[in-house]
Amino acid sequence: MVVRVLWMTCMLVLGASVVTPQTMNAADESDYYRIVSIEVAEASDSRSANWQPAPDGLVLEVSGLTVMDDSRIAVAIRKGEIWTMDGVYDDPPSNVKYEKFASALHEPLGLLWHNDSFYVTQRSELTRIRDRDGDHVADEYLTVAKGWGVTGHYHEYAYGPKLDHEGNLWITLNIGLGLKGDQLARTVKNKTLGYRQGLWRGWGMKVTADGDLIPVCAGMRSPSGLGANADGQMFYTDQQGNWVGTNTLHHMRSGAFFHHAESLASIDHPESPITDVASVPDGLPFPDAMKAFPQLVPPVVWFPYKKMGQSATDIMLDESGGKFGPFAGQLFVGEFTQASIHRVFLEQVNGEYQGACFPFRSGFASAVLRMAQGHDGSMFVGLTNRGWSSLGAASYGLQRLVWTGETPLEIKEMRAKHDGFELTFTKPVDVKTAADPASYTMSSYTYLYQSSYGSDEIQTQSLAIREARVSEDGLRVHLVVDGCREKFVHELNAIGVRGRGGDPLLHTHAYYTLNQIPASE
Repeated sequence: MVVRVLWMTCMLVLGASVVTPQTMNAADESDYYRIVSIEVAEASDSRSANWQPAPDGLVLEVSGLTVMDDSRIAVAIRKGEIWTMDGVYDDPPSNVKYEKFASALHEPLGLLWHNDSFYVTQRSELTRIRDRDGDHVADEYLTVAKGWGVTGHYHEYAYGPKLDHEGNLWITLNIGLGLKGDQLARTVKNKTLGYRQGLWRGWGMKVTADGDLIPVCAGMRSPSGLGANADGQMFYTDQQGNWVGTNTLHHMRSGAFFHHAESLASIDHPESPITDVASVPDGLPFPDAMKAFPQLVPPVVWFPYKKMGQSATDIMLDESGGKFGPFAGQLFVGEFTQASIHRVFLEQVNGEYQGACFPFRSGFASAVLRMAQGHDGSMFVGLTNRGWSSLGAASYGLQRLVWTGETPLEIKEMRAKHDGFELTFTKPVDVKTAADPASYTMSSYTYLYQSSYGSDEIQTQSLAIREARVSEDGLRVHLVVDGCREKFVHELNAIGVRGRGGDPLLHTHAYYTLNQIPASE
């Protein structure tokens, strides 16, 4: 039986060919982060004569990816199988060994190796899969959790799991889009708001060690990426569409509502932590919508559309301690349509997360859907475009991103201050250029909160940078900025800044989501 999988409908006609200067600098990026192809469909890269190809018939459309305790990794694929792969750390990986571990899974969209078992979220349940007799083939499939609605709508994907620091497993549930006919008859019907969806559709769910399935937060559209930060707090990414102005990153916590209103169909359930929603505004700027809708929580980070991708996917924390370059402790977010990866710096202001996103690495062979960090600090990248538009010459595959040991000149961190922002660089900058306010430009904007598809940038203002103070070591610059606005994205272009050797920034742009302005120090 062929299962029709349409993971990324928000990417159907969104102009995948659009390339922006700040995100496409592949020749320079490769000096610092090198892409190694392990198995890439339709790739034209040259390989050694003893290259070991994937077994005949294996279509490596990676939908789940996890690193095991030894030298192996494992992937879940769209066909509903789990494969383990050894030899993937070799450079070049000319003798990769493949073993099929499990099959007959229903649309696996995540994979986790934990407690000597695989955990995978299928369309209707979270499953633990084990090898009891040591022959490297699964012989036990155990249901860990189930109980969310499946009406039969193709868009009702289930993603995960990912692990928090307390041992809980987290999953996210896609919203059903445009339910019709019998699908409507089988959905929860919120009496107050009139929204109809399967139970817990558009929700983030937590599964405890005892197997309890707990609804945590709502408002998700296509939450295909989730993961923990260095503090063990859980985050997810969402993709532009109805109720979602552009791609976003959110902090998952109990009772939070993010944006997609149809997830509120489940708030009548006795286990819902969200209650008392009387009405939902439609067509207001997001800051105004928050005032009219107290339950609405802003994104931790907005990813401006096309400037920072068109379809956000997986989240990976750099836990390498420096083996993957100068960004330890930061998050990396996959991008489907532009076949790239972005970087995110987060901070807490008044107890709430907010932060900045930056371009990081483009030029992958196909759409980036899954990422996992290897034991050596490198990043494994699972690819599949499922026939939709994405940059790259391949339709699926597996690649590995390796730090060359050379540190790029980048804006490493961007922190909010009461009078502007503080930039931290990966290497010392030239004082003359970094202290010149003319080396920078900045603007701010927001998005519409609306039931229509996406949003343009609205209420855009140019901001004056009055002063740029450079630290003695040349690693920090304090920008004094007029007119910063809470709940707005602040777009920075540090085009004039140079390193001490005269080299420009590898990526000049940063996008800070300023939900709260810190108090004066």
